[in-house]
Amino acid sequence: MTVLLEGSRVNIYVGNLSFNAKEDEVRELFAQYGEVSAVRIISDKFSGRSKGFCFVDMPTNDQAQKAVDELNGKEFLGRELRVNEARPKEDKPRREFK
Repeated sequence: MTVLLEGSRVNIYVGNLSFNAKEDEVRELFAQYGEVSAVRIISDKFSGRSKGFCFVDMPTNDQAQKAVDELNGKEFLGRELRVNEARPKEDKPRREFK
């Protein structure tokens, strides 16, 4: 598997994340495999509650690949993580309201 390289960073998708996970906890988990450039926990725009997934940016493909290989399927905060390459965001057609 090749991790998606975007410019100068590698973007990793982390699914099945505990709703209680904090950014610093995710950063610490991934830092075992290299430098973490950014962690973005995705939350509902109305409630502010985590949606149970996040994106982690790492600066090199080697570090990101090691993190994906080691963390996919690993239990973290009571949930089995799904860690893989992030896919580019798809453009969805805008819905028209009448």
